[in-house]
Amino acid sequence: MSEITGLPVAETGPVDAVRFEAEIAHSYHPVVMRGLVAAWPAVRAARTSDRAIGDHIIKFDGGRSADVMVAQNELRGRFFYNNDLSGFNFERAKAPIPTLVEQLIALQGVPGAPAIYASAAAAEEFLPGWAEANVLPLLTPNAVPRVWIGNESRVSTHYDVSSNVAVVVAGRRRFCLFPPEQGPNLYVGPLDVTLAGQPVSLVDLEAPDLQRYPRFAEACPHMQMTVLEPGDAIFIPSMWWHDVKALGRFNVLVNYWWGQPGAASPFPALIHAILAIRDLPPGELEAVRGWFDHYVFGDNAQNAAAHIPEAARGVLGAPSPERTAVIRGYLARTLERL
Repeated sequence: MSEITGLPVAETGPVDAVRFEAEIAHSYHPVVMRGLVAAWPAVRAARTSDRAIGDHIIKFDGGRSADVMVAQNELRGRFFYNNDLSGFNFERAKAPIPTLVEQLIALQGVPGAPAIYASAAAAEEFLPGWAEANVLPLLTPNAVPRVWIGNESRVSTHYDVSSNVAVVVAGRRRFCLFPPEQGPNLYVGPLDVTLAGQPVSLVDLEAPDLQRYPRFAEACPHMQMTVLEPGDAIFIPSMWWHDVKALGRFNVLVNYWWGQPGAASPFPALIHAILAIRDLPPGELEAVRGWFDHYVFGDNAQNAAAHIPEAARGVLGAPSPERTAVIRGYLARTLERL
């Protein structure tokens, strides 16, 4: 599958913060915002030349060494596991941002050059002043701009717990997206040993092995695909699966991940449920399913404690910093006894 096709992603032109909040941020489907940051100094530099965007990045250098991933050329830029999933097919290193920029420019046109990228470097730490010079015109509460810099590379199909606006600054990027319910058809890999924190699909999107992963054929009709140019952005809702391929010789992407303030990740709850629930006898498993329906997933779960006086509801009470502290304390004490 060298030529990937998919359903189109919904698109709009540039939007302001009010329209983003009203029409996009809570829609729970991906939306491309063409030209959203076309006026950014970084985007203007990228449209001039790779040297220009490289210099723009370097002038904000904060002197810290970023995490850098390096994969050999024959891997076609696919950062992934090794053959038996006992490790990874790439190496990790550290490099100052200026060194990385110069290396990427020097490798252009070099036969057999490796795929290299620095991932999710917090702008305020690694490129202080970047965010003030290149302002996202949207409301993304508590989001920290995180910068990705590299050459041709691919991040395997994964999801993020947080909502995400991804902005293409330099190069072009292809996004392939699957709705959350397609997870079982994507053959997700290990949950606890991952490339960068989140589990990934084991299916190679560009060369799917349908004998080994036959249900992937059921996911394909649901895949959305788009290619972003410099200045474009895409909103990716929480839990949507996405495979991201950098297509240029010099690529820069900025991510803005955000969620509800103080919200806990559901992922540790899943891991604990595997330990505590999944292997129960059938009768007990159904009983616990009933608990979860009543307290978590049911239509009336928000009112499960309505019969208890408000002051006595404890962990069943309305969301608040106090309830969060009580729950975290309870979990900490419980985990100590496991």
